[in-house]
Amino acid sequence: MATTSDFERMLRAAALRVTRPRVAVLGAVDAHPHADTDTIIAAVRRDLPKVSHQAVYDSLHTLTEAGLVRRIQPNGSLARYEARVGDNHHHVVCRSCGAIADADCAVGAAPCLMASDDRGYSIDEAEVIYWGLCPDCSTPRGS
Repeated sequence: MATTSDFERMLRAAALRVTRPRVAVLGAVDAHPHADTDTIIAAVRRDLPKVSHQAVYDSLHTLTEAGLVRRIQPNGSLARYEARVGDNHHHVVCRSCGAIADADCAVGAAPCLMASDDRGYSIDEAEVIYWGLCPDCSTPRGS
């Protein structure tokens, strides 16, 4: 897990101003992978009780734009955020409880999947979401 000074270095390296809300949001996203905004706000408020919703939303937007945080939104789900960026990994989502886990790239280097017809695009990333049941939801109750 990264430290406050690691988050400050990350912000400076991205040419972003170091602010308490940004550092707290990076910490919350790092500590709670695939968390929704409400979860991140609650985590940030443990360190900064008076931080506004808007400050957290603004920080998430800025950090996502800077590539320090990744925003994902599986179909039918709220937006989620994670600190694992830059490696073109994918996700597996439970159809029953909504749990989300990382899934490494299926084969080879990014983008790991090649479109049969790229229509002239220069593709640099493939986004894949695997759907199924997590171990807890796929185990019959009482077993």
